[in-house]
Amino acid sequence: MNLLDPQGPVAAANSTILVDSVFIMLVIVVPTIFAILAFAFWFRASNPRARYQPDFVYSGRVEMVVWAIPALTVILLGGVAWIGSHQLDPAAPVPGTGSPVRIQAVSLDWKWLFIYPDQRIATVNTLTVPAGAELNFQLTSSSVMNVFFIPQLGSMIYTMNGMVTKLNLRADNEGKLQGLSAHFSGDGFPDMMFDVNVISPLAFPDWVATTAKTDAVLNEESYTKLMQQGVERNRLTFRLEDPRLFDLIATQHIPPGPGPELLSDAGRPHSGGHDAR
Repeated sequence: MNLLDPQGPVAAANSTILVDSVFIMLVIVVPTIFAILAFAFWFRASNPRARYQPDFVYSGRVEMVVWAIPALTVILLGGVAWIGSHQLDPAAPVPGTGSPVRIQAVSLDWKWLFIYPDQRIATVNTLTVPAGAELNFQLTSSSVMNVFFIPQLGSMIYTMNGMVTKLNLRADNEGKLQGLSAHFSGDGFPDMMFDVNVISPLAFPDWVATTAKTDAVLNEESYTKLMQQGVERNRLTFRLEDPRLFDLIATQHIPPGPGPELLSDAGRPHSGGHDAR
């Protein structure tokens, strides 16, 4: 999950913004460190050539330098971040080769469900995509707010119950990447990770055909069981019975989960306390 090893155009642009921002800030940090050492050395008590000016109060030149350099740095840094972030609008198209792949992601407690409505399949904690294709994500949450993040592909984006967010990505190279939840959501949060398998565009139809042969079926009943709180160690696969399942989840026609519950007494109010509401 190396942020400086991007495997797609969005992650590459994020990496560029990060590196540029660090170098811009180093323009102030490095000279400041050297200035501290130089001033400490020159104005040491044993240096008779250092001028002692106890009545010094104000210098316009010093004020200009002290304020102008940080101001210019902030303007430059803000410009880089502003322009870069607008160019990386999550909903902006990311052109690719072949047909775009539509993926509907649902954050559960504590697992990820990926629905491929056009292929009529679904997976849990594993995401398989063809290299070079535009990936059109629609994301929602089954309970509490969460964050979807594949560090080597690009932008973090929130998943929210009753809402749908959009994210377009592209994976340029075949290989195995790692995705994760970037927002604390309860006891199982540390294990809320998923595999990202980037395969050849020619191998993707074969994977779809193989996955579609599974005996497990994803419908409202099986989804209700799947959304129960717990960490799923297996990489489950399903045949999708109803391609409208994601819409039913996002519009809350399927009731949302309860969210993480308090399982210990550490966070409970002490005896004798009262509800401030």
